[in-house]
Amino acid sequence: MKEKLYTIPLNDAMNENDECPFCFLERSLLQRTMDFVLGNSSSYMESDMREKTDKAGFCRTHTKMMFDYGNALGNGLILQTHLHKVRQELHEQLQQYTPSGKGSLFKRISAKNTSGPNPISTWAKERDSSCFICDQLKEEFSCYIATFFFMYKKDEAFRQKVRDCKGFCIPHFGMLMEEAEKEFSGKDLQEFVSLMQKLMEENLERIEEELTWFVDKFDYRNKDADWKNSRDALQRTMQKLHSGYPADPVYQNR
Repeated sequence: MKEKLYTIPLNDAMNENDECPFCFLERSLLQRTMDFVLGNSSSYMESDMREKTDKAGFCRTHTKMMFDYGNALGNGLILQTHLHKVRQELHEQLQQYTPSGKGSLFKRISAKNTSGPNPISTWAKERDSSCFICDQLKEEFSCYIATFFFMYKKDEAFRQKVRDCKGFCIPHFGMLMEEAEKEFSGKDLQEFVSLMQKLMEENLERIEEELTWFVDKFDYRNKDADWKNSRDALQRTMQKLHSGYPADPVYQNR
């Protein structure tokens, strides 16, 4: 199968021999998105871009990453107009809000199962969970999941890379299994599930053995023994269980 633009990053991720190729892709996507939002492209100076970030805002995780990224002026400009929009929204919410108060005991008991959620609380939760970067990652990442199955069906060389890989982290494995139900049926689905089972069980066993030796190395009796493949077993186990790269340094503007 001749490589096309959308298949190249996925093939590159498979070639990395990482604990999870989708973690590798996700990290690349996140770094590219951070560069787009705050990097030298100065996209934050474009009115259409600022309109999108003003509307979506950023989650706590990505707000911290934006601060760590290092572009103080860019962060200030983005947050300045976003904060103004939040102030307007809050004003509108408060104008429409009528507090019910505690009221009488009878009123509280009778309204217990009929009153809806507090509208201000609902707005605040929705605002806090909305994130421009999360939305960008979700949209692009779904394309890589779809590309994975496209290549798996069409390209024997890619299927062999999947068979030879170290499996996937638990979250991304779950995504693949969910999507497999839509992509395959019958014998094809069973073969894919069997392959995933083999990959996951073998590689979880492998990493458990490496983590066990990592722990055993702290026994004074093993202080002179070879680390084998366990020196970074802790962070790779964390990745396998929860995805991501816990040992990565802060990603900053270059």
